[in-house]
Amino acid sequence: MKIGFDANKYIEEQSKYILERVNDKNSERLYLEFGGKLVHDKHAMRVLPGFDENAKIKLLQKLKEQAEIIICIFAGDITTNKTRQDFGITYDLEVLRLIDTFRNYDLSINSVVITRYEDQPSVNMFINKLNRRGIKTYKHHFTKGYPTDVDTIVSDEGYGANSYIEVTKPLVVVTGPGGGSGKLATCLSQLYHDYRKGTKVRYAKFETFPIWNLPLKHPVNVAYEAATADLRDVNMIDNFHLEAYGQMAVNYNRDLEVFPVIKRIIEKITGEEADYKSPTDMGVNRAGFSITDDETVRRAAEQEVIRRYLFAQCDYKKGKISEDSLLRSKLLMDDLKLRIEDRAVVKPAWDYAEYKRSLDSKYENVVVMAIEMPDGSFVTGRSSRRMVAAAAAILNAIKQLCGLSDDIFLLSPAVLATIQHLKTDILNNEKSSLNVEEILSALTISATTNPSAQVAVEKLLLLKGCKAHCTAILSDRDEQTMRDLGLDVTCDPEYLTTNLYFN
Repeated sequence: MKIGFDANKYIEEQSKYILERVNDKNSERLYLEFGGKLVHDKHAMRVLPGFDENAKIKLLQKLKEQAEIIICIFAGDITTNKTRQDFGITYDLEVLRLIDTFRNYDLSINSVVITRYEDQPSVNMFINKLNRRGIKTYKHHFTKGYPTDVDTIVSDEGYGANSYIEVTKPLVVVTGPGGGSGKLATCLSQLYHDYRKGTKVRYAKFETFPIWNLPLKHPVNVAYEAATADLRDVNMIDNFHLEAYGQMAVNYNRDLEVFPVIKRIIEKITGEEADYKSPTDMGVNRAGFSITDDETVRRAAEQEVIRRYLFAQCDYKKGKISEDSLLRSKLLMDDLKLRIEDRAVVKPAWDYAEYKRSLDSKYENVVVMAIEMPDGSFVTGRSSRRMVAAAAAILNAIKQLCGLSDDIFLLSPAVLATIQHLKTDILNNEKSSLNVEEILSALTISATTNPSAQVAVEKLLLLKGCKAHCTAILSDRDEQTMRDLGLDVTCDPEYLTTNLYFN
């Protein structure tokens, strides 16, 4: 993929502007709300080719002596098992993964805050899990009076009802597993308590999307809307910024809606006029200045909009999102005049499935996966009694990378039959077809005696970043294994079977 973004320039500029706010002589501490993903920001990496998915945490690592981290998670996201799409794990597990990642970067973890806490068994179980592993936790309830009654919000009944999170460093990073985690409320609650203690502090946001100095309907900003369709985020012109500076800037509806309230809250807490004249002022966002090839990032962002729509179709089929969210994703596709087929890997999968069905009625329920190879060619694989379509496609892909003929076996049929015997006759699994993980395990074992298999195993690394599409919804296990390989996989919203239990 062509590069369209300068990652080094971004880190340099973003660091500079954050440090300006941290070193403000009029305050002792900065609460920095991190929008988006602090680590493994694969959305940014996809829409801004050249973006380092760990740029934000590398930036923080430079400031580790000054920084500590608070992680927020909304109690409702624990009870509903909300999932992070990039990794296929729930938000509560994402919190645990974030803690481990921050520790690997030698960053200080202050605590985890459960926002809008209610006395729910699953939430209490999560709190117990954290406490028993030595992670400090706080419970913050819904803020009384929010969002209109500022006098109640900024009082002992409002923010004062929350426990103060004991912090010591000049930079406090407030992050979470995703949008709606309660980061803003946590920051403002801390401001209230600090000012009550006589400590002058400030608030700011680390922003990536929407990119304020790109046009409103730029595909990169549309891709942000597609990524947050379930939150009903809508990009809008920041009218406050336009009025204050005569400059067009893009922000999103939630920030624009709450800005007047936030401004009044901050002024009520501090007793001074707020520094910020617009929501854009609150953010530190230098991403737009680091784009080096606008056409490249436009094309990448359009692909992300299609990708998000395909995910939305499957999530709707699974009952994870509402019809409104699905229609919102479709509307964004239509706005950019995109079709599903514009994701190049989709049509080869559809065409091969249609071809197999035309040959024989026994292929009526055939499932096909196509993989777009690093050289731009396409490889397909179909489901069979031996293995699932994804496994067949991966074997065919690494054969091509090895320069092996299609009729050469990387795996002995006898080995596959033995694994199937274990699976069905001993482990009592109803399905005999081997999944991706089982096929890769067999390939790895075969590599000890088969030189071709040994070479093929090493070629798996070359599939990282390749796009793939399947004509049916993958099992959770296959989807996760494909993600672990680094493949960007989408699916048609069709199940492999009419059975209601599907895994």
